[in-house]
Amino acid sequence: MMSEERHRLHPITAVIELVKTLKEAILPLLVIVVANGLGREKTGNFWLDNISIFIFGLFIVFTAVAGLVKWKRFVYWFEDGELRIEHGLFVKKKRYIPFERIQSLDYTEGIFHRPFGLVKVKVETAGGSGKDQAEAELTAVTRAEADRVSLEIAEAKRMKRMPADGDAPAGTEERAAMPELPAEEEAPARTVFRMGNRDIVFLSAISGRIGLIFSGMAVLLSQFSDILPYELIFDELAAFVKFGVFLVALVVLAVMLVGWVISVVWTFLSFYGFQVAFDGDDLFISRGLLEKKRMTVPLKRIQAVRVSENPFQKLFGYRSVKVHSAGGGEESGAVISLFPLVKQESVHALLGELFPELELDAELAKTPERSRPYFYRIDFFWMVPVIGLASWFLFPYGLLSLLLVPAAILLGMWQHRSAGWAISGRQLTVRWRDFVLHTVYVFRRRVQSMEERQTVFQKRKDVATVNVSFKSGTGASVAPVRHIDRADAERLMDWYDPQHRKGREAVPENGGAAHE
Repeated sequence: MMSEERHRLHPITAVIELVKTLKEAILPLLVIVVANGLGREKTGNFWLDNISIFIFGLFIVFTAVAGLVKWKRFVYWFEDGELRIEHGLFVKKKRYIPFERIQSLDYTEGIFHRPFGLVKVKVETAGGSGKDQAEAELTAVTRAEADRVSLEIAEAKRMKRMPADGDAPAGTEERAAMPELPAEEEAPARTVFRMGNRDIVFLSAISGRIGLIFSGMAVLLSQFSDILPYELIFDELAAFVKFGVFLVALVVLAVMLVGWVISVVWTFLSFYGFQVAFDGDDLFISRGLLEKKRMTVPLKRIQAVRVSENPFQKLFGYRSVKVHSAGGGEESGAVISLFPLVKQESVHALLGELFPELELDAELAKTPERSRPYFYRIDFFWMVPVIGLASWFLFPYGLLSLLLVPAAILLGMWQHRSAGWAISGRQLTVRWRDFVLHTVYVFRRRVQSMEERQTVFQKRKDVATVNVSFKSGTGASVAPVRHIDRADAERLMDWYDPQHRKGREAVPENGGAAHE
């Protein structure tokens, strides 16, 4: 089915490129327009008085022409076991991607795609091009064309795995002549998990995206720092504060409520229709209302599984499950939400179906009692100066900062009680808590490195910390095994690399509550 016929993208690509460029440049353009249009006296010269409008118009025209040229010069085809792409605005570029390097094709349906039945296809490879960039991207093709690209790649890989005619065993000629292709085709993907609207609403209500909303507002305001009348704003705020603390608190709560509502709507639109399908080799994650996305995650790229539980989820019997995947790409090469919100009693059944080799019920070895102070003692290094400054400059209200001390101690005790680890043959299970409880399951072959650390203070109590690193996207993620017995730390290091201390007798792999 290999073809050298050259294919073009849909003409709507030119419009998508225009909108994409405008979105990236909208803040600088607004600053230019506002700065050149507000507070300036009219000179009577038509061209000079409207220069900002002309700049804006010329930019739009240039961007539209550039998008049209990019669409005309972008072609792709299949040749010699490669996906070949030719593109470029001023300089013609060529990119050849061997089929064996292609890990997945991710589909996205934006607001410009759906009216025409189109999708955007991201080509993800084993190495990737970076955290926020796919190896290649087909901006707008029909769904049938996207499926044809996937079929071309799958069939080319299958043909490459077949033995050459001269090396085929006796009797394979007859089997090759028979129509047995359906038996060799991959099994159709079946849906293993789907989130209902009720769960999506609950996920939206407890999501932490309100922080992103306020961060975005801060970035937006920073773009206009040169033209905002800060003195006038400060005077108005000072006059407003005189009305009383209660009214100020009421307004702050109103602003936070608006931010929370925006975050709820944003999260609901992002996770609407969330479902996970599985075909035995790959996971297919689909979600989104305004912009529908379908992401392909090969199982062989998954490095670790992480189950998390915050206090709100625990209260209602929910957990969330994420996987760490190796490689690049916007989302498929980092921490991926496999089950954003799932009932606690369903977690083991779902993970057992997708990852039958995982040992999910390993009994965890607990952190020793003598290491409890280490979970909160370090916090005093930042709490003491904060409490001192707040008490001095904000007296008497600053004395309320003393409440940080019992809060930090209680949190540290909670973290100590939650921590644990276990070795189950080739699998390591690590549990720790910041405010959210995390449990990571990782196999020894997926561990990139293990580092044992012991501070001067830890040495007094004969405890140590082991940091377990595994690949996550183009970087690494760490699962900390904090403040455990030094002997257990050595046991973990021996499990990962039995030769890391030559001359030492082999240490059994079942440390504490761990077992084979």
